Amino acid sequence: MDTVTKTQEVALLRIALTVNGKRYELELDTRTSLLDALREHLRLTGTKKGCDHGQCGACTVLANGRRINSCLTLAVMHNGDNIVTIEGLGAPEALHPLQAAFIEHDAFQCGYCTSGQICSAIGMLAEVDLGWPSHVTADVAQKYIALSDAEIRERLSGNICRCGAYPNIVGAIRDVAGGASE
Repeated sequence: MDTVTKTQEVALLRIALTVNGKRYELELDTRTSLLDALREHLRLTGTKKGCDHGQCGACTVLANGRRINSCLTLAVMHNGDNIVTIEGLGAPEALHPLQAAFIEHDAFQCGYCTSGQICSAIGMLAEVDLGWPSHVTADVAQKYIALSDAEIRERLSGNICRCGAYPNIVGAIRDVAGGASE
């Protein structure tokens, strides 16, 4: 029995991404996830590969201001988009308010999920500002949504912390958002 070996040509596509305010042009295999483009091609390793199935949220980034799981989307789908990763949020001498709050509230232990938690929280706060209800919002017609602990927990339910730092994560977000505790 002869074995036939076929060489498979890899489809490459040139795309442009603006990541953390800097424009990059990449030539990528069309099957490359946004997560792998960020980590492997741009060497931005703050965004973590947790489950690689969209279940843990460690890979959360902001694409045109909206939070997404970067492991579930192809980089070529974001040609021309503005992507923000944890590296683009602040610097050690000038932290983003959420980064500072996470430190102040000790909202991390191992830190693996922290970049995804913070990016997701930024996206979540933008959604609240737009008046988007969640599954626990009492009055979905209401323009102003009170950011209670239950709202924060529901809205961040796609981000898992294996260390269980949830009370501190909620506290950090609540402080930045100015929400009331439950």
